[in-house]
Amino acid sequence: MFRPKLPTMPQPTGLTTPPAVIQPTTITPAAPVPQPAPVAPAPTRPAVQLTPGTALALVGGAAAVVLVLGAVLVSLLLAVAVTGASVAVCAVVLRSLLASDAKRR
Repeated sequence: MFRPKLPTMPQPTGLTTPPAVIQPTTITPAAPVPQPAPVAPAPTRPAVQLTPGTALALVGGAAAVVLVLGAVLVSLLLAVAVTGASVAVCAVVLRSLLASDAKRR
């Protein structure tokens, strides 16, 4: 009753073909491949030269990134401060309501 019934695999129906016989083949070594001629190294690239215009653009871009990142961080800090202040005001109001309710009794 508590023993599981394991399914039995059904026997294949229809005709089955015997496995094919694999015959070994001989391997003949190929002719050796000649080494390719050495390629001359590509000339090195010259160092990047910054013109005054590109330097000014880089400084302006970096300043813009710093300003945007600072604005995002300050706004997050302001949001946390406003939330904390509102929770503190709610706590003071609830405390006052509970204290006045206890005095009336």
